[in-house]
Amino acid sequence: MKTLAVDFLLKESPNAIAIVDTKLNFISYSNQWQEKFSLSEIDIIDKNLFEHTIETPSLFKVAVNDGVKGKEHINLGQKFTLPNGKLQWLKWKIIPSSIEDHGFDGAIIFLDDITAVQKELELLHKAEEVARIGCWELDLINNTVNWTKTTKDIHEVRADFIPNLEEGINFYKEGIHRDKISYLVSTAIAEGKPFDTELIIVTAKKNEVWVRAKGEVEILNGKAVRLVGTFQDIDEKKKIELAHEEISERLKITTQTAQIGTWHYDLVENDLEWDNEMYRIFDIDENQFSRAFDTWVSTIDQNDKERILAATNDAIKGLKDFDEEYRINLQNGSTRFIKGISKTIKDINGRSIKMTGANWDITELRSTEIELAESTKLFAETFEHSAIGMALVSPELKWLKVNKSLSHSLGYSEEELLKMTSMDITHPDDLPGSNSYKKKVVNDGTEHLQFQKRYFNKNGNIVHAIIGSSPVKDLNGKVSHVITQFLDITDRIEAQNKLEALVDVTKSQNESLTNFAHIVSHNLRSHSTNMTMLTTFLNKEEDEDERKNINRMITSATESLSETIAHLNDVVQVKTGALEKLQSISILNTVNQITKSINGLLEEQNTNLIIDIEKSHFVHAVPAYLESIFLNVLTNALKYRSKQRTPVIEIKSIIKGEDILISFTDNGQGIDLNRHGNTIFGMYKTFHKHKDAKGIGLFITKNQVESMSGSISIESKVDEGTTIFIKLKKS
Repeated sequence: MKTLAVDFLLKESPNAIAIVDTKLNFISYSNQWQEKFSLSEIDIIDKNLFEHTIETPSLFKVAVNDGVKGKEHINLGQKFTLPNGKLQWLKWKIIPSSIEDHGFDGAIIFLDDITAVQKELELLHKAEEVARIGCWELDLINNTVNWTKTTKDIHEVRADFIPNLEEGINFYKEGIHRDKISYLVSTAIAEGKPFDTELIIVTAKKNEVWVRAKGEVEILNGKAVRLVGTFQDIDEKKKIELAHEEISERLKITTQTAQIGTWHYDLVENDLEWDNEMYRIFDIDENQFSRAFDTWVSTIDQNDKERILAATNDAIKGLKDFDEEYRINLQNGSTRFIKGISKTIKDINGRSIKMTGANWDITELRSTEIELAESTKLFAETFEHSAIGMALVSPELKWLKVNKSLSHSLGYSEEELLKMTSMDITHPDDLPGSNSYKKKVVNDGTEHLQFQKRYFNKNGNIVHAIIGSSPVKDLNGKVSHVITQFLDITDRIEAQNKLEALVDVTKSQNESLTNFAHIVSHNLRSHSTNMTMLTTFLNKEEDEDERKNINRMITSATESLSETIAHLNDVVQVKTGALEKLQSISILNTVNQITKSINGLLEEQNTNLIIDIEKSHFVHAVPAYLESIFLNVLTNALKYRSKQRTPVIEIKSIIKGEDILISFTDNGQGIDLNRHGNTIFGMYKTFHKHKDAKGIGLFITKNQVESMSGSISIESKVDEGTTIFIKLKKS
């Protein structure tokens, strides 16, 4: 009886159920199984499962084979393609069976076709993706949060992301957005109040997105147990909406700031509608305005009325849009200039039914234009008849307009100047200054810049001028052109140059006389000392051959003295004529000549003289000055030698660009430059307690070097030695 009841229940089960043995043959099955999955309408008891069942996925076959072997298997949905190309979803549950448990060995199979449900879900998911609308659920009993795929996509989180309430809230942008959603959710839970809001979230990828969040509350026994709702990406729509609001607000502010009035005229009803700015422009009380076309016409100045009415009729007929300037007469008797534009709107039959437009007060603009015209006329007259040169110059320094005074100063006609730039006739040495001027005035917009520069007159003469510049800017703040004033100061500069030349001549002559006196007293003393030394040697020497050698030295010293005296006449003219007397002089020959003249002093001190000078090294110098310089440096090296070591003097020369650097290095007493560095080349400055120290030598040497456009410097360490560097122009 029990078996019959079980078989009956199985047959009549609303589910598709089959029982198979270990060989996969049917033991029993439900009517639903045979109806939905059997390939035969006849009884299939003891028939093989897969031979009499519709096509199933391979996973199902594996699961059944595992089931009869004792392994349970559940699949909640498996998608596969049938041989005819259609898609199908099946879900199943396989329960193993044994004789002990159910009276047979095999498996119980539950199979269900969920294709319709899955297709509906797929369509729903597609709709969610297209509309970017996801769903969410907050289970207050289990304290869980569920998001659909689209909701997760909007938050840009992983597919396996499982949020909680706090994490969901924290996705909202910190501040008013997060505060608002927290308040709405709390209110919904506490009071059961639904919500619908638009806020910004910050996604997992740190992108800000506008979303619309809606929530409904499920109440059980007066208490909220569940919140469900939708979550929509409205970022693009919201940004367009916000941009539209911003543009509308800007337009409103712009029309108010620019004092632009807008109006709409219903041609069918003869109803004219003005905004507040129109009432202000036309100085009409809104309560006294009849909203009729004639009210506006009555304000138009009689001199403009015919023209404006004709233009209005053309606009109504659709011949052309209204775009006119006209005058209106206010109630207080004053006149305003008005700029008006409009568009005509037609119905589907082409009949004009409405006009919409704008008016704004251009009275101030027209007044400014009149003043500007007068100012322009005055400027033109001043420009043309000015006693000083004036020009309009482009940002590229091209002459745009020049007056007669400038043409006269430069020797070019206006037509000739307009074909060139100011740089074309600028002195080459002033081109860098002109480029700097361009940067300051044209690029930086520096106003009222003044500087001095030189131009070439058409006849080739140099024109000195003081240039004053004022940039003129366009509406974008860029310099459109420069107003330039040209003050010709050539006569003043030439007079100043003559005066300075006269002063320089006088100063140079005085310095030459001073140098002459120093050279005589200093250089002749060196020769005298050398000859005295040689005479002393001669008187003491008894060896005849050595006496002859000393006599030859005396003769050589005498010749050097004669040459020095011969050059003294040139020294007087150094400052006034040094540049004219510069010659190409061999450094090596000059050094050899000087060392020959002081050979006695060198031998007396057993001096080790090292000369490293190329024969090809020549400098521009005055012979007398170069000899005096070398002689002074060498005798100083001997005079201030160290008593603890044999004197060593090394003379070198190297090329440095357009110059030759000559160095004299000794191993003498040295100078404390920390104490005396600032006064080393001063007159009458001495740094050692030597009986012959006069403090004149280095002073004379420095002046001689500089008179030949050279320079002199020194490096020294106490008790180590000194190096003198002399730089002169290479010949």
